[in-house]
Amino acid sequence: MAVPSLSLSQQQRQVMTLAPQLRQSLEMLQMPVMELRAAILNEMSVNPTIEEVEDPSEVSLATVTAPEPQQQSAADEELDFNPDIDAILRQDDEWRDYFMQGMENAPSYEEENEKRQYLLDSIRQKASLQDYLLEQLTLTDLQGEDYDLAVLLIGNISDDGYFTGSLPDIIMVSGRSEREVLDVLKVIQTFDPPGVGARTLRECLLLQLALVEDSPWEDEARLVIDKHLERLGAHDEKYLCKVLELTREELAHVTALIRSLNPRPGRAYVQEKTEYVEPEVFLVREKGRLVARVDNQRLPHIHISKHYRSLLEDRNTPAETKTYIRERIRAGAFLIRSLYQRQETIRKIAQEIVDAQADFWEKGVMALRPLTMAEVARKVGVHETTVSRTVSNKYMRTPRGVFEMRYFFTHGLKSEDGVSVSNKSVQDQIRRLVEAEDPTAPLSDQALEEKLSEQGIKVARRTIAKYRGILKIPPSHKRRRT
Repeated sequence: MAVPSLSLSQQQRQVMTLAPQLRQSLEMLQMPVMELRAAILNEMSVNPTIEEVEDPSEVSLATVTAPEPQQQSAADEELDFNPDIDAILRQDDEWRDYFMQGMENAPSYEEENEKRQYLLDSIRQKASLQDYLLEQLTLTDLQGEDYDLAVLLIGNISDDGYFTGSLPDIIMVSGRSEREVLDVLKVIQTFDPPGVGARTLRECLLLQLALVEDSPWEDEARLVIDKHLERLGAHDEKYLCKVLELTREELAHVTALIRSLNPRPGRAYVQEKTEYVEPEVFLVREKGRLVARVDNQRLPHIHISKHYRSLLEDRNTPAETKTYIRERIRAGAFLIRSLYQRQETIRKIAQEIVDAQADFWEKGVMALRPLTMAEVARKVGVHETTVSRTVSNKYMRTPRGVFEMRYFFTHGLKSEDGVSVSNKSVQDQIRRLVEAEDPTAPLSDQALEEKLSEQGIKVARRTIAKYRGILKIPPSHKRRRT
Protein backbone atom coordinates (compact mmCIF):
# COMPACT_ATOMS: atom_id res chain seq x y z
CA MET A 1 0.00 0.00 0.00
CA ALA A 2 1.42 3.31 -1.08
CA VAL A 3 1.97 5.86 1.62
CA PRO A 4 0.75 9.31 0.71
CA SER A 5 3.40 11.97 0.96
CA LEU A 6 3.33 15.71 1.18
CA SER A 7 5.66 17.98 -0.72
CA LEU A 8 6.15 21.69 -1.08
CA SER A 9 6.98 23.46 -4.29
CA GLN A 10 7.58 27.05 -5.25
CA GLN A 11 6.23 28.74 -8.32
CA GLN A 12 6.98 32.19 -9.62
CA ARG A 13 4.15 34.12 -11.18
CA GLN A 14 4.07 37.68 -12.39
CA VAL A 15 0.88 39.37 -11.23
CA MET A 16 0.11 43.01 -11.85
CA THR A 17 -1.85 44.74 -9.11
CA LEU A 18 -2.88 48.36 -8.88
CA ALA A 19 -1.84 50.37 -5.86
CA PRO A 20 -4.81 51.89 -4.01
CA GLN A 21 -3.74 55.42 -4.98
CA LEU A 22 -3.37 54.50 -8.66
CA ARG A 23 -6.75 52.80 -8.60
CA GLN A 24 -8.23 55.95 -7.05
CA SER A 25 -6.64 58.08 -9.77
CA LEU A 26 -8.11 55.92 -12.55
CA GLU A 27 -11.54 55.96 -10.92
CA MET A 28 -11.41 59.76 -10.70
CA LEU A 29 -10.52 59.97 -14.38
CA GLN A 30 -13.61 57.97 -15.32
CA MET A 31 -16.04 59.82 -13.02
CA PRO A 32 -18.41 62.41 -14.48
CA VAL A 33 -18.00 65.81 -12.89
CA MET A 34 -20.93 65.66 -10.45
CA GLU A 35 -19.89 62.23 -9.19
CA LEU A 36 -16.32 63.50 -8.81
CA ARG A 37 -17.53 66.49 -6.82
CA ALA A 38 -19.35 64.15 -4.43
CA ALA A 39 -16.20 62.03 -4.09
CA ILE A 40 -14.08 65.10 -3.26
CA LEU A 41 -16.55 66.30 -0.64
CA ASN A 42 -16.58 62.81 0.87
CA GLU A 43 -12.77 62.78 1.05
CA MET A 44 -12.83 66.19 2.74
CA SER A 45 -15.19 64.80 5.38
CA VAL A 46 -12.65 62.12 6.39
CA ASN A 47 -9.41 64.05 5.87
CA PRO A 48 -9.20 67.16 8.09
CA THR A 49 -6.06 68.46 6.33
CA ILE A 50 -8.03 69.19 3.13
CA GLU A 51 -9.86 72.51 2.99
CA GLU A 52 -12.03 74.21 0.39
CA VAL A 53 -11.04 77.71 -0.65
CA GLU A 54 -13.85 80.10 -1.47
CA ASP A 55 -11.67 82.41 -3.57
CA PRO A 56 -8.69 80.48 -4.96
CA SER A 57 -7.16 83.67 -6.40
CA GLU A 58 -6.45 84.97 -2.92
CA VAL A 59 -4.90 81.91 -1.30
CA SER A 60 -1.51 80.41 -1.74
CA LEU A 61 0.08 78.02 0.69
CA ALA A 62 3.47 79.04 -0.58
CA THR A 63 3.21 82.08 1.69
CA VAL A 64 3.62 79.80 4.69
CA THR A 65 7.22 79.94 5.77
CA ALA A 66 9.09 76.87 6.83
CA PRO A 67 10.92 76.85 10.16
CA GLU A 68 14.63 77.33 10.29
CA PRO A 69 16.63 74.11 10.65
CA GLN A 70 18.10 75.16 13.95
CA GLN A 71 14.63 75.50 15.46
CA GLN A 72 13.96 71.78 15.10
CA SER A 73 14.84 69.45 17.92
CA ALA A 74 16.65 66.17 17.48
CA ALA A 75 13.45 64.35 18.35
CA ASP A 76 11.78 65.93 15.35
CA GLU A 77 14.50 65.09 12.84
CA GLU A 78 13.09 61.65 12.05
CA LEU A 79 9.75 63.31 11.41
CA ASP A 80 11.20 66.05 9.25
CA PHE A 81 8.64 66.59 6.54
CA ASN A 82 9.82 69.88 5.10
CA PRO A 83 11.00 68.59 1.70
CA ASP A 84 7.70 66.76 1.18
CA ILE A 85 5.74 69.76 2.42
CA ASP A 86 7.49 72.06 -0.02
CA ALA A 87 6.65 69.72 -2.88
CA ILE A 88 3.04 69.54 -1.72
CA LEU A 89 2.81 73.32 -1.57
CA ARG A 90 4.11 73.55 -5.12
CA GLN A 91 1.46 71.02 -6.23
CA ASP A 92 -1.17 73.00 -4.38
CA ASP A 93 -0.18 76.25 -6.06
CA GLU A 94 0.02 74.56 -9.47
CA TRP A 95 -3.50 73.26 -8.94
CA ARG A 96 -4.64 76.75 -7.85
CA ASP A 97 -3.15 78.33 -10.98
CA TYR A 98 -4.67 75.63 -13.20
CA PHE A 99 -7.99 76.02 -11.44
CA MET A 100 -8.00 79.75 -12.12
CA GLN A 101 -6.99 79.22 -15.74
CA GLY A 102 -10.02 77.01 -16.27
CA MET A 103 -12.28 79.67 -14.76
CA GLU A 104 -11.12 82.61 -16.88
CA ASN A 105 -13.17 81.83 -19.94
CA ALA A 106 -15.81 79.59 -18.39
CA PRO A 107 -19.44 80.66 -18.69
CA SER A 108 -20.58 82.38 -15.54
CA TYR A 109 -22.51 80.30 -13.04
CA GLU A 110 -25.19 83.00 -12.80
CA GLU A 111 -25.80 82.91 -16.54
CA GLU A 112 -25.79 79.11 -16.57
CA ASN A 113 -28.26 78.92 -13.70
CA GLU A 114 -30.59 81.41 -15.38
CA LYS A 115 -30.58 79.37 -18.59
CA ARG A 116 -31.14 76.13 -16.69
CA GLN A 117 -34.00 77.58 -14.67
CA TYR A 118 -35.63 78.91 -17.83
CA LEU A 119 -35.32 75.45 -19.36
CA LEU A 120 -36.81 73.77 -16.30
CA ASP A 121 -39.65 76.27 -16.18
CA SER A 122 -40.35 75.62 -19.86
CA ILE A 123 -40.68 71.87 -19.48
CA ARG A 124 -44.23 70.62 -19.38
CA GLN A 125 -44.47 67.47 -17.34
CA LYS A 126 -46.77 64.78 -18.59
CA ALA A 127 -49.43 63.92 -16.05
CA SER A 128 -48.78 60.72 -14.12
CA LEU A 129 -51.23 57.82 -14.19
CA GLN A 130 -52.37 58.63 -10.64
CA ASP A 131 -52.96 62.29 -11.56
CA TYR A 132 -54.97 61.21 -14.58
CA LEU A 133 -57.10 58.84 -12.50
CA LEU A 134 -57.70 61.45 -9.78
CA GLU A 135 -58.79 63.90 -12.45
CA GLN A 136 -61.35 61.38 -13.69
CA LEU A 137 -62.45 60.69 -10.13
CA THR A 138 -63.70 64.28 -9.80
CA LEU A 139 -66.12 63.59 -12.67
CA THR A 140 -67.83 60.64 -10.91
CA ASP A 141 -70.74 60.62 -8.47
CA LEU A 142 -68.55 59.31 -5.64
CA GLN A 143 -68.65 61.52 -2.56
CA GLY A 144 -67.61 61.50 1.07
CA GLU A 145 -66.20 58.22 2.34
CA ASP A 146 -66.51 56.59 -1.09
CA TYR A 147 -64.45 59.38 -2.64
CA ASP A 148 -61.77 59.02 0.06
CA LEU A 149 -61.75 55.25 -0.48
CA ALA A 150 -61.27 55.76 -4.22
CA VAL A 151 -58.28 58.05 -3.56
CA LEU A 152 -56.81 55.34 -1.33
CA LEU A 153 -57.30 52.68 -4.02
CA ILE A 154 -55.77 54.87 -6.75
CA GLY A 155 -52.73 55.32 -4.55
CA ASN A 156 -52.27 51.53 -4.70
CA ILE A 157 -52.29 51.33 -8.52
CA SER A 158 -48.89 50.59 -10.04
CA ASP A 159 -47.27 52.29 -13.01
CA ASP A 160 -48.42 49.35 -15.14
CA GLY A 161 -52.02 50.16 -14.20
CA TYR A 162 -52.67 47.24 -11.83
CA PHE A 163 -54.16 47.41 -8.37
CA THR A 164 -51.35 46.02 -6.22
CA GLY A 165 -52.68 46.83 -2.77
CA SER A 166 -53.83 44.33 -0.18
CA LEU A 167 -57.61 44.14 0.20
CA PRO A 168 -57.42 43.17 3.90
CA ASP A 169 -55.15 46.19 4.55
CA ILE A 170 -57.46 48.51 2.61
CA ILE A 171 -60.46 47.17 4.58
CA MET A 172 -58.67 47.66 7.90
CA VAL A 173 -57.42 51.18 7.08
CA SER A 174 -60.70 52.43 5.59
CA GLY A 175 -63.06 50.65 7.97
CA ARG A 176 -65.22 49.62 5.01
CA SER A 177 -66.52 46.17 4.09
CA GLU A 178 -64.99 44.03 1.36
CA ARG A 179 -68.11 44.53 -0.77
CA GLU A 180 -67.86 48.30 -0.47
CA VAL A 181 -64.17 48.30 -1.38
CA LEU A 182 -64.77 46.12 -4.46
CA ASP A 183 -67.68 48.30 -5.58
CA VAL A 184 -65.49 51.42 -5.55
CA LEU A 185 -62.70 49.51 -7.30
CA LYS A 186 -65.15 48.59 -10.06
CA VAL A 187 -65.85 52.29 -10.59
CA ILE A 188 -62.11 52.93 -11.01
CA GLN A 189 -61.92 50.05 -13.49
CA THR A 190 -64.25 52.03 -15.77
CA PHE A 191 -61.67 54.80 -16.04
CA ASP A 192 -59.31 55.42 -18.91
CA PRO A 193 -57.00 53.73 -19.89
CA PRO A 194 -59.04 50.55 -20.42
CA GLY A 195 -57.96 47.78 -18.08
CA VAL A 196 -56.73 50.08 -15.31
CA GLY A 197 -57.33 48.93 -11.74
CA ALA A 198 -57.28 45.23 -12.64
CA ARG A 199 -55.80 42.81 -10.13
CA THR A 200 -54.61 40.17 -12.62
CA LEU A 201 -53.66 39.96 -16.26
CA ARG A 202 -56.85 38.02 -16.95
CA GLU A 203 -58.99 40.71 -15.38
CA CYS A 204 -57.08 43.43 -17.24
CA LEU A 205 -57.61 41.80 -20.65
CA LEU A 206 -61.26 40.97 -19.95
CA LEU A 207 -61.96 44.60 -18.96
CA GLN A 208 -60.53 45.75 -22.28
CA LEU A 209 -62.28 43.03 -24.26
CA ALA A 210 -65.62 44.19 -22.89
CA LEU A 211 -65.10 47.48 -24.72
CA VAL A 212 -64.39 45.85 -28.09
CA GLU A 213 -67.22 46.39 -30.56
CA ASP A 214 -68.34 44.38 -33.58
CA SER A 215 -65.80 41.58 -33.34
CA PRO A 216 -67.03 38.15 -34.42
CA TRP A 217 -64.31 36.53 -32.28
CA GLU A 218 -65.13 38.22 -28.97
CA ASP A 219 -66.65 35.12 -27.33
CA GLU A 220 -63.73 32.89 -28.30
CA ALA A 221 -61.22 35.48 -27.12
CA ARG A 222 -63.00 35.78 -23.77
CA LEU A 223 -62.89 31.98 -23.34
CA VAL A 224 -59.17 31.86 -24.15
CA ILE A 225 -58.37 34.68 -21.71
CA ASP A 226 -60.53 33.23 -18.96
CA LYS A 227 -59.59 29.54 -19.26
CA HIS A 228 -56.60 29.02 -21.54
CA LEU A 229 -54.32 32.05 -21.19
CA GLU A 230 -51.32 29.92 -20.24
CA ARG A 231 -51.82 27.75 -23.33
CA LEU A 232 -51.90 30.87 -25.47
CA GLY A 233 -48.67 32.06 -23.91
CA ALA A 234 -47.10 28.70 -24.70
CA HIS A 235 -48.26 28.94 -28.36
CA ASP A 236 -50.10 25.62 -28.02
CA GLU A 237 -52.18 26.10 -31.17
CA LYS A 238 -53.04 22.42 -31.52
CA TYR A 239 -54.65 22.32 -28.07
CA LEU A 240 -56.51 25.61 -28.57
CA CYS A 241 -57.88 24.57 -31.95
CA LYS A 242 -59.17 21.34 -30.45
CA VAL A 243 -60.75 22.93 -27.37
CA LEU A 244 -62.31 25.86 -29.24
CA GLU A 245 -63.17 23.77 -32.30
CA LEU A 246 -61.49 26.26 -34.59
CA THR A 247 -59.23 26.01 -37.62
CA ARG A 248 -55.75 27.49 -37.44
CA GLU A 249 -56.89 30.41 -39.58
CA GLU A 250 -59.82 31.11 -37.23
CA LEU A 251 -57.54 30.80 -34.20
CA ALA A 252 -55.24 33.36 -35.78
CA HIS A 253 -58.12 35.88 -35.77
CA VAL A 254 -58.78 35.17 -32.08
CA THR A 255 -55.10 35.51 -31.23
CA ALA A 256 -54.83 38.79 -33.14
CA LEU A 257 -57.77 40.20 -31.19
CA ILE A 258 -56.20 39.25 -27.85
CA ARG A 259 -52.83 40.65 -28.86
CA SER A 260 -54.46 43.97 -29.75
CA LEU A 261 -55.18 44.39 -26.02
CA ASN A 262 -52.66 46.13 -23.76
CA PRO A 263 -51.27 43.99 -20.91
CA ARG A 264 -49.78 47.14 -19.28
CA PRO A 265 -52.36 49.88 -19.74
CA GLY A 266 -50.64 52.33 -17.41
CA ARG A 267 -47.24 52.41 -19.13
CA ALA A 268 -48.24 55.27 -21.41
CA TYR A 269 -48.40 57.52 -18.37
CA VAL A 270 -45.10 56.55 -16.78
CA GLN A 271 -42.90 59.56 -16.17
CA GLU A 272 -39.66 59.18 -18.05
CA LYS A 273 -36.62 60.08 -16.01
CA THR A 274 -35.08 63.31 -17.26
CA GLU A 275 -31.32 63.23 -17.26
CA TYR A 276 -29.21 66.36 -17.28
CA VAL A 277 -25.62 66.47 -18.44
CA GLU A 278 -22.91 68.77 -17.19
CA PRO A 279 -20.41 69.62 -19.94
CA GLU A 280 -16.92 69.52 -18.51
CA VAL A 281 -15.21 70.92 -21.58
CA PHE A 282 -16.04 74.13 -23.42
CA LEU A 283 -14.50 75.55 -26.58
CA VAL A 284 -13.26 79.13 -26.95
CA ARG A 285 -11.78 80.79 -30.01
CA GLU A 286 -8.30 82.14 -29.48
CA LYS A 287 -6.43 83.77 -32.38
CA GLY A 288 -8.72 82.12 -34.89
CA ARG A 289 -8.29 78.62 -33.37
CA LEU A 290 -10.73 76.63 -31.24
CA VAL A 291 -9.17 75.81 -27.89
CA ALA A 292 -10.49 73.28 -25.37
CA ARG A 293 -10.85 74.42 -21.77
CA VAL A 294 -11.91 72.39 -18.76
CA ASP A 295 -14.61 74.00 -16.63
CA ASN A 296 -13.17 73.90 -13.11
CA GLN A 297 -16.11 75.75 -11.60
CA ARG A 298 -17.93 72.45 -11.16
CA LEU A 299 -15.35 71.28 -8.61
CA PRO A 300 -14.49 72.59 -5.16
CA HIS A 301 -11.04 74.14 -5.02
CA ILE A 302 -9.12 72.38 -2.28
CA HIS A 303 -5.76 72.90 -0.66
CA ILE A 304 -3.74 71.66 2.29
CA SER A 305 -4.74 73.29 5.56
CA LYS A 306 -2.29 75.84 6.97
CA HIS A 307 -3.40 74.84 10.47
CA TYR A 308 -2.13 71.28 10.10
CA ARG A 309 1.03 72.54 8.40
CA SER A 310 1.72 74.64 11.48
CA LEU A 311 1.09 71.65 13.76
CA LEU A 312 3.84 69.78 11.94
CA GLU A 313 6.18 72.71 12.56
CA ASP A 314 5.23 72.97 16.25
CA ARG A 315 7.89 71.38 18.47
CA ASN A 316 5.27 70.63 21.11
CA THR A 317 3.13 68.47 18.78
CA PRO A 318 3.50 64.79 19.81
CA ALA A 319 5.33 62.53 17.37
CA GLU A 320 2.27 60.26 16.99
CA THR A 321 0.14 63.25 15.99
CA LYS A 322 2.77 64.38 13.49
CA THR A 323 2.78 60.91 11.93
CA TYR A 324 -1.01 61.02 11.49
CA ILE A 325 -0.91 64.55 10.03
CA ARG A 326 1.88 63.57 7.66
CA GLU A 327 -0.15 60.61 6.34
CA ARG A 328 -3.27 62.75 5.89
CA ILE A 329 -1.34 65.50 4.12
CA ARG A 330 0.19 62.97 1.76
CA ALA A 331 -3.28 61.63 0.98
CA GLY A 332 -4.51 65.16 0.36
CA ALA A 333 -1.53 65.95 -1.83
CA PHE A 334 -2.21 62.86 -3.91
CA LEU A 335 -5.83 63.92 -4.32
CA ILE A 336 -4.74 67.36 -5.53
CA ARG A 337 -2.23 65.84 -7.91
CA SER A 338 -4.82 63.37 -9.22
CA LEU A 339 -7.30 66.21 -9.81
CA TYR A 340 -4.71 68.17 -11.73
CA GLN A 341 -3.78 65.13 -13.82
CA ARG A 342 -7.43 64.33 -14.49
CA GLN A 343 -8.30 67.83 -15.67
CA GLU A 344 -5.15 68.09 -17.77
CA THR A 345 -5.72 64.68 -19.38
CA ILE A 346 -9.29 65.65 -20.26
CA ARG A 347 -8.05 68.95 -21.73
CA LYS A 348 -5.32 67.31 -23.84
CA ILE A 349 -7.64 64.63 -25.22
CA ALA A 350 -10.38 67.19 -25.87
CA GLN A 351 -7.91 69.39 -27.75
CA GLU A 352 -6.84 66.48 -29.95
CA ILE A 353 -10.49 65.81 -30.75
CA VAL A 354 -11.04 69.49 -31.59
CA ASP A 355 -8.01 69.57 -33.88
CA ALA A 356 -8.83 66.26 -35.56
CA GLN A 357 -12.42 67.29 -36.28
CA ALA A 358 -11.59 70.84 -37.40
CA ASP A 359 -13.97 70.72 -40.40
CA PHE A 360 -16.86 69.51 -38.26
CA TRP A 361 -17.15 72.82 -36.39
CA GLU A 362 -17.74 74.68 -39.66
CA LYS A 363 -19.57 72.15 -41.86
CA GLY A 364 -21.35 69.74 -39.53
CA VAL A 365 -21.75 65.96 -39.49
CA MET A 366 -20.88 65.51 -43.15
CA ALA A 367 -17.37 66.76 -42.38
CA LEU A 368 -16.85 64.40 -39.45
CA ARG A 369 -13.76 62.34 -40.18
CA PRO A 370 -12.86 58.84 -38.92
CA LEU A 371 -11.06 58.98 -35.59
CA THR A 372 -9.97 56.17 -33.27
CA MET A 373 -9.02 56.22 -29.62
CA ALA A 374 -5.70 54.60 -30.49
CA GLU A 375 -4.88 57.56 -32.75
CA VAL A 376 -5.62 60.09 -30.01
CA ALA A 377 -3.75 57.98 -27.43
CA ARG A 378 -0.58 58.07 -29.56
CA LYS A 379 -0.70 61.84 -29.94
CA VAL A 380 -1.40 62.53 -26.26
CA GLY A 381 1.10 59.92 -25.06
CA VAL A 382 -1.26 57.77 -23.00
CA HIS A 383 -2.71 54.28 -23.24
CA GLU A 384 -5.82 53.70 -25.33
CA THR A 385 -7.74 52.61 -22.22
CA THR A 386 -6.95 55.99 -20.65
CA VAL A 387 -8.66 57.71 -23.57
CA SER A 388 -11.65 55.39 -23.16
CA ARG A 389 -11.90 56.23 -19.45
CA THR A 390 -11.50 59.94 -20.13
CA VAL A 391 -14.28 60.29 -22.70
CA SER A 392 -16.70 58.04 -20.80
CA ASN A 393 -19.74 60.10 -19.69
CA LYS A 394 -17.95 63.38 -20.46
CA TYR A 395 -19.61 66.12 -22.47
CA MET A 396 -18.27 69.03 -24.50
CA ARG A 397 -19.98 72.37 -25.11
CA THR A 398 -19.24 73.38 -28.72
CA PRO A 399 -20.43 75.99 -31.24
CA ARG A 400 -22.66 73.23 -32.65
CA GLY A 401 -24.19 72.23 -29.33
CA VAL A 402 -23.38 69.81 -26.52
CA PHE A 403 -21.86 66.48 -27.55
CA GLU A 404 -20.62 63.46 -25.67
CA MET A 405 -16.87 63.26 -26.22
CA ARG A 406 -17.22 59.66 -27.36
CA TYR A 407 -19.38 60.92 -30.26
CA PHE A 408 -16.33 62.10 -32.20
CA PHE A 409 -14.73 58.65 -32.38
CA THR A 410 -16.00 56.94 -35.53
CA HIS A 411 -14.90 54.21 -37.88
CA GLY A 412 -14.34 55.04 -41.51
CA LEU A 413 -15.47 53.89 -44.93
CA LYS A 414 -13.42 54.30 -48.09
CA SER A 415 -14.81 56.56 -50.81
CA GLU A 416 -14.00 56.16 -54.51
CA ASP A 417 -11.18 58.69 -54.32
CA GLY A 418 -9.60 56.77 -51.46
CA VAL A 419 -10.56 59.25 -48.75
CA SER A 420 -11.93 57.81 -45.53
CA VAL A 421 -15.46 58.90 -44.66
CA SER A 422 -16.87 58.71 -41.13
CA ASN A 423 -19.67 56.20 -40.64
CA LYS A 424 -21.62 58.96 -38.86
CA SER A 425 -21.31 61.07 -42.02
CA VAL A 426 -22.72 58.20 -44.06
CA GLN A 427 -25.56 57.76 -41.57
CA ASP A 428 -26.32 61.48 -41.77
CA GLN A 429 -26.41 61.31 -45.57
CA ILE A 430 -28.81 58.33 -45.43
CA ARG A 431 -31.04 60.31 -43.08
CA ARG A 432 -31.00 63.30 -45.46
CA LEU A 433 -31.86 61.13 -48.47
CA VAL A 434 -34.79 59.53 -46.64
CA GLU A 435 -36.09 62.92 -45.45
CA ALA A 436 -36.01 64.22 -49.04
CA GLU A 437 -37.59 61.14 -50.67
CA ASP A 438 -41.01 60.96 -52.27
CA PRO A 439 -43.29 59.39 -49.60
CA THR A 440 -45.32 57.68 -52.31
CA ALA A 441 -42.16 56.05 -53.69
CA PRO A 442 -39.65 55.72 -50.82
CA LEU A 443 -36.06 54.75 -51.50
CA SER A 444 -35.18 51.09 -51.10
CA ASP A 445 -31.83 50.03 -49.66
CA GLN A 446 -30.63 49.39 -53.21
CA ALA A 447 -31.73 52.87 -54.27
CA LEU A 448 -29.92 54.35 -51.24
CA GLU A 449 -26.82 52.39 -52.21
CA GLU A 450 -26.98 53.85 -55.72
CA LYS A 451 -27.52 57.40 -54.41
CA LEU A 452 -24.51 57.13 -52.13
CA SER A 453 -22.45 55.64 -54.96
CA GLU A 454 -23.24 58.71 -57.05
CA GLN A 455 -21.62 60.75 -54.28
CA GLY A 456 -18.53 58.57 -54.39
CA ILE A 457 -19.40 56.60 -51.24
CA LYS A 458 -19.34 52.83 -51.62
CA VAL A 459 -21.52 51.17 -49.00
CA ALA A 460 -22.82 47.59 -49.05
CA ARG A 461 -26.58 47.14 -48.92
CA ARG A 462 -26.38 45.21 -45.64
CA THR A 463 -24.43 48.12 -44.14
CA ILE A 464 -27.18 50.52 -45.24
CA ALA A 465 -29.76 48.27 -43.57
CA LYS A 466 -27.62 48.29 -40.41
CA TYR A 467 -27.37 52.09 -40.44
CA ARG A 468 -31.13 52.38 -41.00
CA GLY A 469 -31.59 50.32 -37.85
CA ILE A 470 -29.29 52.63 -35.90
CA LEU A 471 -31.21 55.65 -37.18
CA LYS A 472 -34.54 53.89 -36.47
CA ILE A 473 -35.63 54.31 -40.09
CA PRO A 474 -38.09 51.59 -41.14
CA PRO A 475 -37.69 49.76 -44.49
CA SER A 476 -39.12 51.34 -47.64
CA HIS A 477 -42.39 49.39 -47.66
CA LYS A 478 -43.22 50.69 -44.17
CA ARG A 479 -42.38 54.27 -45.15
CA ARG A 480 -44.69 54.31 -48.16
CA ARG A 481 -47.60 56.76 -47.97
CA THR A 482 -50.45 56.67 -50.44
